[in-house]
Amino acid sequence: MVGTVLVPAAIVIAVLVLFAISIRRPIVWRVFQHVLGVQCGIASRLRWIPGLWWLAMLLGWVSRIILCAHELAVEQWRAIDAETEREPDDAGRTSLHALAILVTVAASLTLQEYLGGHDTYERLFPPDGSHYWELRGYAWWSGWRLFGYVILPMIVLACLPGQRIRDYHVSARGFFKHLWIYGLLFGLVLPAVLYASTTHAFRQTYPFYRLANRSYVDLVMWEALYAMQFLSLEFFFRGFILHGLRRALGANALFVMIVPYCMIHYGKPLPETLGAIGAGLILGTLAMRTRSIWGGVVIHVGVATTMDVLALRGCPPLGGAPCH
Repeated sequence: MVGTVLVPAAIVIAVLVLFAISIRRPIVWRVFQHVLGVQCGIASRLRWIPGLWWLAMLLGWVSRIILCAHELAVEQWRAIDAETEREPDDAGRTSLHALAILVTVAASLTLQEYLGGHDTYERLFPPDGSHYWELRGYAWWSGWRLFGYVILPMIVLACLPGQRIRDYHVSARGFFKHLWIYGLLFGLVLPAVLYASTTHAFRQTYPFYRLANRSYVDLVMWEALYAMQFLSLEFFFRGFILHGLRRALGANALFVMIVPYCMIHYGKPLPETLGAIGAGLILGTLAMRTRSIWGGVVIHVGVATTMDVLALRGCPPLGGAPCH
């Protein structure tokens, strides 16, 4: 049992230390790149040994993915900086616009934490035995996400000088042009989702609405509310924050965005919360390059729906007792 605490903590510490050292001493990353290159060479030799072809493929693919991901990420971040329009004196100057964006982010997340949760709904509307009392609680939760992630930021943008909501990555043009990328991402995430669906933590978490298996009506209404909050979330994190901070921070806006994005996953299984850091970077980079949040919306809704459907396999049959 102690290992379940120490092992993840040790892995996180090791990764952070190695990352920090590689920044301080770039030669560390170059050595790591060399090791990955050697690993690719070893993999090419192992594939000719009977019974070890699977290990060769695994080593080769892992090495190539890490190297390609690093090169691609850095290339995309440089492209974001190159495309960002700035005035010559923007660098190092206090930005009241960035202040307005980040204060809105802090206020929005605080309102949702203290007012938009299921606990607040229960205080205001105690259980009355009605058929959809619990589902209305999730409508309250989803509605606050819509308010905090979309309506409140739009009110602020309408008050700020020179801001147009259509510039905040809401165009679908970039999404359709790069649709194949999002299809590939979904395919890469799917095996992890399938594996996670077999774990106890997963089945104790999803679906959030424990009566989703009561009827098709319950399931459809829940998934609609769930999808609406994902759309709202993508606008807030990949549109409002990223475009709002782009002029002041360039690609560094991504690294600001992943902090609150990781934190809103607290309470979910640890691997999912840690994975949100990488997912936030990937979806954020794509949103800034394509200037569209819709790929993230499709990925999020697709993965979430798949997770719920898989989790329902561990629930009683439709019309049976509540899940978990």
